[in-house]
Amino acid sequence: MKPSTVIASTAVLLAGLAGPSIAAPSPAAAPPGTLRVLVNPGDSSEQSRYALYTAWRSAVEQALRKQAGSGVNVALSTDATADLGSTRAGVHDVFVGPAHVVGSAVRYGYVPVVGVGRPVQAVLVTLRDAGIPDLARAQGKRLGLPLQDSVVTYLVRGEVNAANTSIKRHFSSVYETRYQDALLPCLHVRRCDVVAVEKAVFDRWVASGEPVTAVMQSKPVPGLSVAIKKGSRTSADALRDALNDSQPFADLLRAENARAVAHAAEDFKYVATLGYFTPRALPGATVVDAPKVAQLLQAGATYVDTRTEVEFKAGQVPGAILVPYHEKSAKDADFDAALDQFDVGRLGADRNAELVFACNGPECWKSFKASQAAVKAGYRKVYWFRGGFPEWRSSGMKFDAAAAQ
Repeated sequence: MKPSTVIASTAVLLAGLAGPSIAAPSPAAAPPGTLRVLVNPGDSSEQSRYALYTAWRSAVEQALRKQAGSGVNVALSTDATADLGSTRAGVHDVFVGPAHVVGSAVRYGYVPVVGVGRPVQAVLVTLRDAGIPDLARAQGKRLGLPLQDSVVTYLVRGEVNAANTSIKRHFSSVYETRYQDALLPCLHVRRCDVVAVEKAVFDRWVASGEPVTAVMQSKPVPGLSVAIKKGSRTSADALRDALNDSQPFADLLRAENARAVAHAAEDFKYVATLGYFTPRALPGATVVDAPKVAQLLQAGATYVDTRTEVEFKAGQVPGAILVPYHEKSAKDADFDAALDQFDVGRLGADRNAELVFACNGPECWKSFKASQAAVKAGYRKVYWFRGGFPEWRSSGMKFDAAAAQ
């Protein structure tokens, strides 16, 4: 790379750290009956964020007033971390935001409406001569990320976690910047070994001749989308129709060179659960599905249910024993087992006994943590039933619910 290019790139890198930001407007308190809308324009430059916010505000205001016939209060957000919390609280009637925000809203009682037909995919990128062919070989390297509330960072954290590690454990250091394009000079000046950006950004770098290659890719997720709270004065279908008939929405799509896409809850399943799912593997244990569990139990294995007593009584695998895992640690591959309570002694003295650990599905960490505790305690035949009781039941296997009656 030419010296002048290095200087220019370094300037971009520094700009990514300390560029000016546009403050979000502070909306006045909404009068009773007003529909509250939150718009997060996602990973854009500051000027683009405000332009997108203005375009979405105009489109949503017009559509909601046409349908609900009442006041609309629209607020700008640039903090997806806070937005994720507000989806759980149901503070807003409508969310417009990136996939992880809308996915969380759908998870907590909102209905997806429509979105911009430009899917987002996170890519881990490195220089071709860096000798890093995959995520495993990136261990101990320096990582560059967009800020923590970016959908790219959310996807990468989830995929790294699914690989049974964490960003803190896997990488020696993390450099964060406001703008994804500032991560290219981070690679060039060798401050970063790998960086995470949207696939569209990576593709643009490749097209311009940059010597970069992909180390890992997430699944694609929806672009900026709209979700409305169930029970609102207008339905998802009515709001979708109103938006599609709206000139401001048509102008927004034209400016984005995209089309409108009607979304269903299934479109957000991956992103809505990625941050909650347990890893897909556990060293020292064998991951099994319901048919394999049935075979193991038939052969004399012990099914260890790590849920609460109430959950156990509501439905259980025949012959299961209850050994609750009392969980206070983070739902993370780097969890601190010292914060939790699990009575390993109740698993028996035979370290060659076949033990199947389960709880409430891939989003439940108790069986993952209990399986790890058993492995560390020296048990050699540990089976982790990641799908747990929900998979057992949905697979048509017999279960005992008599204790719940």
